[in-house]
Amino acid sequence: MNFIKFLMVVSPAVAFTGAALAQHAFFKEADYKLGEKLIAENKCVACHVSKVGGDGSAMYKPQGRINTAGFLRGMVEQCNSQLNLGMFPEEVTSVAAVLNRDHYKFK
Repeated sequence: MNFIKFLMVVSPAVAFTGAALAQHAFFKEADYKLGEKLIAENKCVACHVSKVGGDGSAMYKPQGRINTAGFLRGMVEQCNSQLNLGMFPEEVTSVAAVLNRDHYKFK
């Protein structure tokens, strides 16, 4: 297969993948694997379950509270500060990016 044919086959798949992962520009530099790891390590889900019950997902999108990507990041920073998690700014952004991808979907 020559290079041009290869590009014609691969390019649509790459374009679809990029569209499927579209995120708010605020999270452009986020490390999603790191965010997922930090959510697990800091037991975020268990904390949310203890606060709202069920599977903890009611914590996400409380009526009218979090309505921008910046505010979402700010809420993660608030958890970081209040719980003394010691995350660096880029780690907070990575956690917020994962939450945006999985729950909020700000574009």
